Amino acid sequence: QVQLVESGGGLVQAGGSLRLSCVASGSAFSTYAVGWFRQAPGKEHEYVASISWRGDLKYYADFAKDRFTVSRDNARNTASLQMNSLKPEDTAVYYCADEGEGKGLRGYDYWGQGTQVTVSS
Repeated sequence: QVQLVESGGGLVQAGGSLRLSCVASGSAFSTYAVGWFRQAPGKEHEYVASISWRGDLKYYADFAKDRFTVSRDNARNTASLQMNSLKPEDTAVYYCADEGEGKGLRGYDYWGQGTQVTVSS
């Protein structure tokens, strides 16, 4: 019952920053953990970061831990991924996902359509 829409992707030069947003509609968003994933052409679907339902617990993939910051604002049904010091290898489609009951793909029940991030050299 949750619909997710990502935004904020675009083209940025290496070393630059982007902030991705994930806006949810429907009920019960605030009770679920939110994850961020990415997929580059020809590569595997990859975990990026996640945040607990209350926002007090945050997790990052190794490549993201010193450069990316995940946050959420439950009052606005929004989750965000701040990406700094971007590298060309960060180029991918980025997806947000709502855990729900954990029965869907990668353990997340609800997925957005994705937003393209392209980092040029």
